Amino acid sequence: MAAVVRKLLVSSTLGFQKTTSALTKSGPTVRQVRHRVCYNSGAMLPEPEISSFGFLRALLTVLPGLYIGATISKEGAAFLEENDIFVPDDDDDDG
Repeated sequence: MAAVVRKLLVSSTLGFQKTTSALTKSGPTVRQVRHRVCYNSGAMLPEPEISSFGFLRALLTVLPGLYIGATISKEGAAFLEENDIFVPDDDDDDG
């Protein structure tokens, strides 16, 4: 019985999607996304794992990247000034 009801629900939603997509050709398509919450037998799936120290891991990833990027920028600016490729003018502060 459940298989018949499931087939009817799937076929009716597919038919509904076909008619609505034909009516709204100019608008964006909306797609429903469902995630599984139970097995085929009806039993609930276990809760997903929660990662511990998530914020700490993010900090340990972002901070070295920022430090390395700042160091590369500082060294690049020093190289450009040293070789007279780009030297900021001090007379722009007439203000």
